[in-house]
Amino acid sequence: MAPELYKQKLKGISMTTNHGPQIKNDKQYEELREKGMSKEKSARIANSGKSASKRGGKHSAYEDWTVSELREQASEVGIEGRSNMKKEELIQALRNH
Repeated sequence: MAPELYKQKLKGISMTTNHGPQIKNDKQYEELREKGMSKEKSARIANSGKSASKRGGKHSAYEDWTVSELREQASEVGIEGRSNMKKEELIQALRNH
């Protein structure tokens, strides 16, 4: 981070970086990255639009899923090494993908 941006951030002034046309909501993207989310997940959320929060929460919590269901979901999103993962590892991988 450039020294001037760092000073402004410390003062509570937010300077949003333009991440180019691939990111629709730069401010939201940066907030998600600061919370520790991956670049890919942050980009998906920032590009999903305002209605994303209305669509969320339609399936039960991953803890209620079977290992087989979790592995199938992991396969759909492209998580590698899923066949050797335990249930908690699958849940963590899906949430952090």
